[in-house]
Amino acid sequence: MTFSACTDAQTPKRYTYKVDKVLPHDVLSYTQGLFFYNGELYESAGQYGESSFRKVDLNSGMVLKRENFASKYFIEGSCALDGRLYILTWKENTCFVCDINTFKQLGILRYQGEGWGLTTDGKSLIMSDGSSKLYFRKPDNFQLIREIDVTVGNSPVRYLNELEYIKGEIWANVYGSDTIVRIDPATGKVKSMIDCSNLLPGYLIKRDTDVLNGIAYDAKNDHIYLTGKYWPKMYRNSL
Repeated sequence: MTFSACTDAQTPKRYTYKVDKVLPHDVLSYTQGLFFYNGELYESAGQYGESSFRKVDLNSGMVLKRENFASKYFIEGSCALDGRLYILTWKENTCFVCDINTFKQLGILRYQGEGWGLTTDGKSLIMSDGSSKLYFRKPDNFQLIREIDVTVGNSPVRYLNELEYIKGEIWANVYGSDTIVRIDPATGKVKSMIDCSNLLPGYLIKRDTDVLNGIAYDAKNDHIYLTGKYWPKMYRNSL
């Protein structure tokens, strides 16, 4: 899909999509985090008793490597920085730190409140908690550096979920909607919005199909991939 602007002049700008490639996605994955690292695709999946972290073959959707988590953990967003993998939990106040190559656990970082989405700008970890705030944290100890309020005009944008840092912007799924917001990381202002309505065709929506959630940027090829919770497909955009 190629993102294209709507014709009506609005602030922030509004975009729609055009799919350029459809790929398979594990329909059993309750997608919480999706990202590329060193050209490889990784995904964290949630639900108590089902939570896992995977390395995924992009073209086939097959899971190449998988780490399951104890049923007491509900896995959320994830990202990698400097060879280390960071995986949030929803209500367990725990961020797992692992080796991105082996998935071996290296440590645990603690935080207050809920964990939702996670990404990195190459220096800090950027976290959402389902509110309208984003939190910038130190990778070594998860200490809070700063936080921003995400707004459209003077109105807060709540339910910020899965995150991806793309070319100087933070892209965020708005939970429960078909909208992705593109955020200025300095101010929290939403610069533009993408309407992803009907991205997953109606004939592919089943009883268990859940919401849009999952943004991964392949910097090497300048592609963006979108999917959702228990979706059978993933959709590619060329920027």
